[in-house]
Amino acid sequence: MTTVVDRWDIHPEHRWLRGERTERPVQYDESQKLWNVYGYDECREILSDHRTFSSGTARLLPVSVEDSLIEGDLSQMDQPEHRKFRKLLTPAFSPKLIEAMGPRITAVTNELLDAVEGKPVIELVADLAYPLPVIVIAELLGIPASDRDMFKGWADNVIESFSGFSSLDSEQGAEDIREGTERMRPLLDYLAGHLAERRKRPRGDLMSHLATAEIDGERLTDNEAVNLANIMLITGHITTSMVLGNTMLCLDAYPEQGERVRANRSLVPGAIEDALRLLPPSTVLTRATETEAEVAGQLIPKDQLVFLWLGAANRDPREFKDPGQYDPGRDPNPHFGFGWGIHFCIGAGLARLEGRIAMNALLDHFPVLRTDPGSPPGFFETPDMIGVKTLPLHTT
Repeated sequence: MTTVVDRWDIHPEHRWLRGERTERPVQYDESQKLWNVYGYDECREILSDHRTFSSGTARLLPVSVEDSLIEGDLSQMDQPEHRKFRKLLTPAFSPKLIEAMGPRITAVTNELLDAVEGKPVIELVADLAYPLPVIVIAELLGIPASDRDMFKGWADNVIESFSGFSSLDSEQGAEDIREGTERMRPLLDYLAGHLAERRKRPRGDLMSHLATAEIDGERLTDNEAVNLANIMLITGHITTSMVLGNTMLCLDAYPEQGERVRANRSLVPGAIEDALRLLPPSTVLTRATETEAEVAGQLIPKDQLVFLWLGAANRDPREFKDPGQYDPGRDPNPHFGFGWGIHFCIGAGLARLEGRIAMNALLDHFPVLRTDPGSPPGFFETPDMIGVKTLPLHTT
């Protein structure tokens, strides 16, 4: 049977996407001087031990990243610093507040789909999967959602410029980081402008909260506040956008499951979850060893880069029955689609709510949604993410 991966030849260099397993779940890559981890148990062990496996990997990269870009970057923090910064954001993503956003998300979704009602072909990303989450997160931050066309260009640049692999090349990587930093500068300047305005005139939005927030009695620096806002804006929409696109790819590639979900909408959440498992937006996370560590019988020295292939772990047959099969009814489904441990995606609840509302609305509006090999989806080329940039869908 042709899988969704084979159908669109998604990341041909990732053999694990095609069911191939490595001989050992932990392996050293001599050419790149790093450790690759492919097993589910091993990834979970590492993600649960931030004292041994630090998120602060920038110190081990052969290229340097500006300190101004790292300040306030949650992805580079360990405890207790991480807890202090994350605590600033958790109130905005509480289950109660997220659930209260449901009517607004529904209204935005229906407005976007009403605009393409009756069209023989829709472009899922441009028509729904991108604008919906960016409008929601922009409104949460308190920045104009009408600027979303600018956000998309900036966000795509960030995603493609800061791949987890370009920084491993001391020559080309340095150039990539330099260009990526320059391409991100307009977005940072844009957010800095809003931050400066909130410092003068706070409102009741997340940007105002960041402008006035304190940690240990000291107000956040401009860099810290801007980088936190940047993370919220980028990850706050790109994950949901990719989840929607990847779920639709799965429903289309496995038509029997697509019909099953259409007939039983209680399976919509499960359809999203197993798409997150099969096609996780983030396929890999990096860690740095603080001490010597043994994982799966492999001794990893101190000060080593460790690449955790969450996408491969999501297909580990030791954890998942029939891991290559797409099953909206899979239960339990403890995938790593939103990470694990202290860095579990803070916006996972919001992404899931947006996904459920959007998928149900799509199925309500369009009795038929199908891809066309003549107009294939366009994928982000960065090897550490799986997601569509464009996804044309026929409605007849």
